[in-house]
Amino acid sequence: MASLWWGMLFGAIGMGYCVYGKRQSAPVPLLCGIGLLVFPWFVSNAWVLVLVGAGLVVLPRFVRI
Repeated sequence: MASLWWGMLFGAIGMGYCVYGKRQSAPVPLLCGIGLLVFPWFVSNAWVLVLVGAGLVVLPRFVRI
């Protein structure tokens, strides 16, 4: 059940990153957004889901291209 909720949360954040990255022509938020939308389909462990999702959420904050 936790994987479902975490997947929904990261999917919503990923959608926001995709929209932002497309409108601003910023590749890092766009790719992180796509990653946040796709990776919950392939990860079943809740801890791994949270760790990878948190990493993808903070990555655009530190990587600027």
